[in-house]
Amino acid sequence: MSTAVEQLLSILDLEPLEHDLYRGLSPQVGWQRVFGGQVIGQALVAAQRTVEGRAAHSLHAYFLCAGDPAVPIIYEVDRIRDGKSFSTRRVVAIQHGRAIFSMGASFHREEPGLSHQMAMPDVPQPDEVPSEAALAETLIDRLPPQVKAYWQAERPIEMRPVDLSRYLSPKKREPSQMIWIRANGVLAGDQALHQCVLAYASDFTLLDTALVAHGRFVFDPTLMLASLDHALWFHQPFRADEWLLYVQDSPISGSARAFCRGTFFTRDGRLVASTAQEGLVRERSDRI
Repeated sequence: MSTAVEQLLSILDLEPLEHDLYRGLSPQVGWQRVFGGQVIGQALVAAQRTVEGRAAHSLHAYFLCAGDPAVPIIYEVDRIRDGKSFSTRRVVAIQHGRAIFSMGASFHREEPGLSHQMAMPDVPQPDEVPSEAALAETLIDRLPPQVKAYWQAERPIEMRPVDLSRYLSPKKREPSQMIWIRANGVLAGDQALHQCVLAYASDFTLLDTALVAHGRFVFDPTLMLASLDHALWFHQPFRADEWLLYVQDSPISGSARAFCRGTFFTRDGRLVASTAQEGLVRERSDRI
């Protein structure tokens, strides 16, 4: 298992403080604010620890203000309801005495039902597209210093874009992208852990999809970007350490906000999760 994955599992292993109260830490990697996927994943861990015999099927979250990586995050869980089939939880993440994040999550006992799903796009398999190492070798000299450092560092999630063309030129394109993703090491945990790892990974490239339409990139210093909310639905069991195709698009942006959607497919075409997010996309000015 890679060091980066070990670190991810460490930050997802929350410390219990009191009844329904947990503490999470952030990796000290030099970021000015906490990565949104980390808070989603940790909040889901906190909620899961208060539910037995039911798996998460959806979560809806709001990012209220930027998290401070230097300070632990306190997660407070409210056991709103335990019904015959569903359990509902509310999680609030707190730093410096104020809420920085709020999430509602719902859990469902397993039961049969009518089944159908959309088809997975016909794309090259992950072993048919460039690896991260090959991608970095191709692009490294074109990247700004902060992006170069990001690509050269070991990361817990491996990503392989199906189409590299958007990284090679600032041309405006249809706001969509498809990326194969997986944890950068074997995960030994149960389905609850795989859900938390996917929740963490789901925030990585989603908002970036809106920038494709404008020929811009997520590390553009002239833009201010931030996740405003995030929703995630789990449809079927999966493994986050096996390749998943993350299909993303952005139907609309405007008023300094962009809306993006995503679906996750296994290599054999099963649709296992869906996500949606609205994010802040603001042109920087002297006032900011």
